[in-house]
Amino acid sequence: MLRKGLRFLFLALLVISVAAGLWGSMASATPPTIVEVLTVDGIIVPVVADYIDRGISEAERIGAVACIIELNTPGGLLDSTARIVERIMGADVPVLVYVSPVGAWAASAGTFITLAGHIAAMTPGTTMGAAHPVAGGGEEIPPDQMKKIVEFSAKWMETIAEERGRNIQEARLAVTESKSFRDTEALEYNLIDLRAASLDNLIEQINGWTVTVRGREVTIDTTDYVESRNEMNGVERFLHVISDPNIAYLLFTLATLGLIVEISNPGLIFPGVAGGISLFLAFYSLGVLGAYWGGIALILLAVGLFIAEYFTESFGLLTVGGAVALVMGSLILFSHSPGIEVHRGLIAAVTAGFTGFAVFVVGAIVRGQRRRKATGAEGMIGATALAKTPLNPTGTVLAQGELWSAEVEGDGVLPGEQVIISRVEGLKLWVSKKLKG
Repeated sequence: MLRKGLRFLFLALLVISVAAGLWGSMASATPPTIVEVLTVDGIIVPVVADYIDRGISEAERIGAVACIIELNTPGGLLDSTARIVERIMGADVPVLVYVSPVGAWAASAGTFITLAGHIAAMTPGTTMGAAHPVAGGGEEIPPDQMKKIVEFSAKWMETIAEERGRNIQEARLAVTESKSFRDTEALEYNLIDLRAASLDNLIEQINGWTVTVRGREVTIDTTDYVESRNEMNGVERFLHVISDPNIAYLLFTLATLGLIVEISNPGLIFPGVAGGISLFLAFYSLGVLGAYWGGIALILLAVGLFIAEYFTESFGLLTVGGAVALVMGSLILFSHSPGIEVHRGLIAAVTAGFTGFAVFVVGAIVRGQRRRKATGAEGMIGATALAKTPLNPTGTVLAQGELWSAEVEGDGVLPGEQVIISRVEGLKLWVSKKLKG
């Protein structure tokens, strides 16, 4: 009895000791130092603003010591850029904007975003700047309107630079004179805080830096940090891809082609389904990118001219007009979206392909539908028949597998000779002797 009591006491002491050790370890353990990393590669559009908002919110939720945005962009929409800048400047966690990788750029909208970061950094071999407002498609903006746009953008840039303690004069020149800066120049002019060869190098350099986050001083401690990648999810990636102006343009033209084929040749199904899906995706993309309705109207006009070519004898004039309308519509499609335009080479390729398709494929379909196949009595005219009895002048012939009463015009015909059907009257054929040779 005593032995059992001692054994129970020993086990109880052992359990208490182990539990106390585990509790001490858990109490003394410190939470990991998390650095949240976001990646933006492409045009700044609404889905990118949503992604950055989600990423910064997640960094705030998990208590990350910093949120780094790896940036590579040619520019983008003003309203999406404004949302991103506002979110960065109002973040409760230090936000670093890092222009990366080598060869990347932070042009136009990217310049505003870079300067908005609590810390701005660039990889050697990158550039930023060229933030002067422009109109896509080569459209000229009236001088008075352009002056207002430039002045507003310049003031906005100055406000961001002043808030972050950066060079206001050089930041303004990026807008007013579309000035660009290599990474070394950006550092020299105090537009960025440092250069870093890699993400690890950047995180190492910012260890111990103190930044102002919403009015309070925050010291960044990246000792023993853990990198947390927060990439775009599947839906965000898909929406970002189709929000590219070149992809939107292709979707719209493919949708048009698919619907033309389906309308011209009902029952194929696949062209109509593919065209319908492409059209809805194109509407989303064109809406996001602020496509100009005049460009869409010209492209639709081009389609109409291509189709009309096969119903009129214009000797190619409508096709030429369609090609011209397609090019003009393509050029002004994004004329109301500064910094966004369709690549000229793509416009040339689509115009050539569209014109060729209209000439060779759509033409064949339309002509094929317009060409009514002759059937019945009309289809027998000009056909060959075989005399089964003498035709002198009447008799019987075999035509299209059936026996017909026939009357010859001209010389008589012997059985076994071939005749040509000249006309049909009821159940009687009028024929003539087929000449030999």
